[in-house]
Amino acid sequence: MQRPLSISFRDMPPSPAVEARIRAHAEKLERLFSRITGCNVVVEAPHHSHHKGKLYRISINVKVPGREIAVTGTGPRDHAHEDVYVAIRDAFEAAARRLEDHARRARGDVKTHEAPLYGTVDKIFPQEGYGFVLMPDGQEVYFHRNSVVNDGFGALRAGSKVRVTVADGEGEHGAQASTIVPASKHNITGAAEK
Repeated sequence: MQRPLSISFRDMPPSPAVEARIRAHAEKLERLFSRITGCNVVVEAPHHSHHKGKLYRISINVKVPGREIAVTGTGPRDHAHEDVYVAIRDAFEAAARRLEDHARRARGDVKTHEAPLYGTVDKIFPQEGYGFVLMPDGQEVYFHRNSVVNDGFGALRAGSKVRVTVADGEGEHGAQASTIVPASKHNITGAAEK
């Protein structure tokens, strides 16, 4: 960690044993993601109520380049959190999950879904069972009757709007569609065409 770990206690006296447990958990976080620039932990013992025992709340703020990951002890009441060590464990497990998510996004491991591609049937050869879709960028994409969903090949005409999934690699006719879905007026851009 570039800055030292900061531990604060509210409504309770400082405890060397609790601090040692927090330091051990913070070291585990640093092994998960080595670029942590700071970590602040607040241990709070709310006042005792007559209906529930004293539930410890742990707040953790982990600083990483370009972001802060915060875990607060607010949420559903868990009576296991009457034990400060259980509350600390649960808070650090939540921080670890968020830190792992951040690390995956930083590495680019999180898949992003591209917007569907739409095009217009440019040429169709019904007897031969294939056609070509003209994409907005001017590319022609080959499709076979088997790539049209719900046996919809017979309903396609030149000028029909379609949603296209382009296959990886190229076939003998160049770019090839793995799936063609006839598009209604409402699903081309999310709004009806004018």
